[in-house]
Amino acid sequence: MTSRIRDRMNNLRWGSNDMLSRVYLATFVPFLVALIPFVAPCAVAQNLTLQDIVTPSTIVMKDGHPVTFAIYGFIEFKSLSEALRYIDAPPTHWSTRDLEDASRKSRAHELTRRAVESRIVSMTDERPLELLLTHTEEELKHALARVKEPLPATYTDAFLEVRKKWAHSINCWSASPVIAGRVLSNWYPIEEGINLYGATYDSTEHFWQAVKYHPDVTIAQVSDLLTLFQKTDWKPWLAKLEGDPEVYRKNPYAIEFLHHNLQPERLQWFQDELKRQGLGGSDHARQIQQRGDHKFRFTAFEEKVLWGDLADLFQLVYYFSIPQEAVTSALAERHFDGIYLGDRKMRFISNDFSGLMFEIWKVKYLQMPRFREVITSIPQEIRLNHYLNDGDSPDIPVPVYVSYLNRIRTLAVKSEKKDAPKSSGTTSTPTQTKFRPIAP
Repeated sequence: MTSRIRDRMNNLRWGSNDMLSRVYLATFVPFLVALIPFVAPCAVAQNLTLQDIVTPSTIVMKDGHPVTFAIYGFIEFKSLSEALRYIDAPPTHWSTRDLEDASRKSRAHELTRRAVESRIVSMTDERPLELLLTHTEEELKHALARVKEPLPATYTDAFLEVRKKWAHSINCWSASPVIAGRVLSNWYPIEEGINLYGATYDSTEHFWQAVKYHPDVTIAQVSDLLTLFQKTDWKPWLAKLEGDPEVYRKNPYAIEFLHHNLQPERLQWFQDELKRQGLGGSDHARQIQQRGDHKFRFTAFEEKVLWGDLADLFQLVYYFSIPQEAVTSALAERHFDGIYLGDRKMRFISNDFSGLMFEIWKVKYLQMPRFREVITSIPQEIRLNHYLNDGDSPDIPVPVYVSYLNRIRTLAVKSEKKDAPKSSGTTSTPTQTKFRPIAP
């Protein structure tokens, strides 16, 4: 997603402390219905209705600005009409002329659903999702039937699918209005720190981004690579990637990420940020992201948009390049040809690297009682999800991330039951109460 969207995400206010109790007492319409009292006053300046949300031409406004949404994180729109036109008349790398009719229809439906979900599950405005979840399915169908504008055949199904998904899910990210959603985010700051592979980190996000840098890589070497990138003409290379439909369909987010971050102004931004941090040229990139003499030298936000995006840029250029190219050779010399952890070397886009997320979550959710308490408190019928403006990072695809979240909750529940003391036949007053849905 763009840096502007990320900035707005980072500045979102967190919900009040009684949100979790409201959430878990809800029956069968969980979590996000409880958002209504907490929508900021400025957010309701535009009186939105369900009819507005399902009408393609509607532009949602907040604080005097359009609330944008995206397909694949970087292709932004102000209205669903814009997105539908883009899907209907795609550029070369989205072309489906070579596909059979069934495949073409399936792809059109996929892109329409992505656009609708990104419109509804906004990172900056809760109102669209609130409207969807506080109306019945029948009311949604009636609203869709009243739309006078041209609609693709899959439009209604896309809205129904999005409603079904999020009526029983919680979005686990750092600005969630639900306490549990925030705590389950990798961005959640861990006051006592978390020890992973021999070092202590301020959050799991700090580890995840730091490990993308080889232990020997210095800030001076990172800056030199950026200088090389700034002197390189990326247009022909990007055009080749974007112009290959097969490559693009398999890696849409990664290619859009490259297109965004290889722009001259973005490369200069990385250089400026490195200087702004006041780092020494001999400092090692991985080590300075670990907890040192003081806590939280870098925020989780900085970990993602500076250290993470920069490492991802280097890793992706190597992944998509021809080994003989000069830039690729320079990246390999600085060990951006994979992920190095102890004696292991993992390809950046690989099951091995994705699986590392599950390993670090075993520490956070199975070995740290307070985090195990949070994840086991969420009823099993509530699916844990992770959604960010339709972004699907190549380092760990969102479907894999989500499957890990739900698997780790199952393990945490089993671990908790195993560790629970056996009943002695006497009763005692519990020190903490878990929130569970009440029977209707």
